[in-house]
Amino acid sequence: MKRRAILKSGLALAGASFVAAQTKAMGLLPTGTKKNELPTGSHPTARRKLGTLDVSAIGLGVQNMSRTYQTTIPLRSEMIRIIRSAYDQGVTLFDTAEAYGPFETEKILGEAVAAFRNKIVIETKFGWNIDPQTGQWKQPALNSQPEQIRRAVEGMLRRLRTDRIDLLYQHRVDPKVPIEDVVGTIKDLIHEGKVLHYGLSEPGVQTVRRAHAIHPVTAIQNEYSLLWRGPEEKIIPLCQELGIGFVPWSPLGVGFLTGAIDANTRFAAGDIRGGESRFSPENIAKNLAMVELLKKWGLQKNATPGQLSLAWLLHTKPWIVPIPGTTQMAHMLENTTASSIVFTNDEFIQFNKALSAIKIEGARLPAFVESLSGVEAPEIKQSHE
Repeated sequence: MKRRAILKSGLALAGASFVAAQTKAMGLLPTGTKKNELPTGSHPTARRKLGTLDVSAIGLGVQNMSRTYQTTIPLRSEMIRIIRSAYDQGVTLFDTAEAYGPFETEKILGEAVAAFRNKIVIETKFGWNIDPQTGQWKQPALNSQPEQIRRAVEGMLRRLRTDRIDLLYQHRVDPKVPIEDVVGTIKDLIHEGKVLHYGLSEPGVQTVRRAHAIHPVTAIQNEYSLLWRGPEEKIIPLCQELGIGFVPWSPLGVGFLTGAIDANTRFAAGDIRGGESRFSPENIAKNLAMVELLKKWGLQKNATPGQLSLAWLLHTKPWIVPIPGTTQMAHMLENTTASSIVFTNDEFIQFNKALSAIKIEGARLPAFVESLSGVEAPEIKQSHE
């Protein structure tokens, strides 16, 4: 189950995955660029820093490998093969969460990476009120109480077949638990060696500052892409200021930026994109201007729209590491090679100028789900003794 499936279906229903994308060219380099002339750090195995963590420039999100947007179940053996092939391609950052499945993608990832576990970075997330034994959702939906965090981590370690989590995120800020209690628990887990680094997903700005003051935040996850640029207002400047890495989820706009969706697209029952107003029939027609821009530049750069979308993210900041997810081998290979697409500074200026003329219509999330983003944790209660 994908993270947006969990959120957008009222935290109870499963969601779905990408509409099958178009067959695309893979591994293409900028026009006139020979493979041995690629700028340093611009090949498929380019490296980046998330805080002090060294990772591949592009990671792999495995969240829809247990259940797709259309609620189909992918072939487990093929998902494992994709993960292992991604590693062979140089990918070293793999993203999952206890909520995906729940638990299932952690199990898939743990099995897939067992042979090279010590050569990769695994990031996963806690924060939901999920029964650790049954995997059933409970109310309230969010739960970052210290004892729940510990239970979640113990389950993660078992499912991932590992003795430590490289990067542990709070999936959503719990409005009932002070961030000081959350980070205090994580610090204890770090001292015990069960967690190495931590981060926050879709947090409020002041919550980040409070967390960072207790123990350095390694990375922040937010939705961020050419389709949704909200983090540019506060979160990305905050990461720049504090030296925090940034991991965009849904960097391909849930498939929209690959060109897989057009004006005639209608979503099947169960496809959570059908509930997003940015994908309503009237708004899709308007928002396709973004895809047309990507196609135009793709001809110039010998790249697919999806590759250009990822390359744009990589060029924006050197500490941004997108984690595109897929259940298709061809799409994984295409996404991985996007780090070979290089914008010159002049090209980047020209592209952004054209970009500024495009206004994306519609909201990125239903109101209820949006309300879970940008939340500030409550203040810690002061003793009056």
